[in-house]
Amino acid sequence: MHKTEDIPNFNKKVMDKTDTLSGRINQLKSEGYTKDFKLAETHLSTSDEKNTYTDKDFIVDRVYRFEGMSNPGDNSILYAITTTAGTKGTLVDGYGVSGGQVSKEIREKLNLSLNR
Repeated sequence: MHKTEDIPNFNKKVMDKTDTLSGRINQLKSEGYTKDFKLAETHLSTSDEKNTYTDKDFIVDRVYRFEGMSNPGDNSILYAITTTAGTKGTLVDGYGVSGGQVSKEIREKLNLSLNR
């Protein structure tokens, strides 16, 4: 099942159809969110690790929550992110038992404590 989560004070488009994680990623890519970000303890990086972004270097535009139908391990959160340099991309993070360790600054920026 899919739930859309809002982060206060960020721009978003309301999507009312149920979809899959891959379907939402494809839609965001068509909207210009073409980079894949990776989550590290103190920053985000592009998948090729050529660029890194601290909590001051990006904003979260939208957040989507996906819950596995039969396996809680399938739960994930999709973030649509824009960097201060204008780079747009997505970050997929597991939550629950698959969630990782991140710094307080990154956790607050992604609002993980409220989304898990």
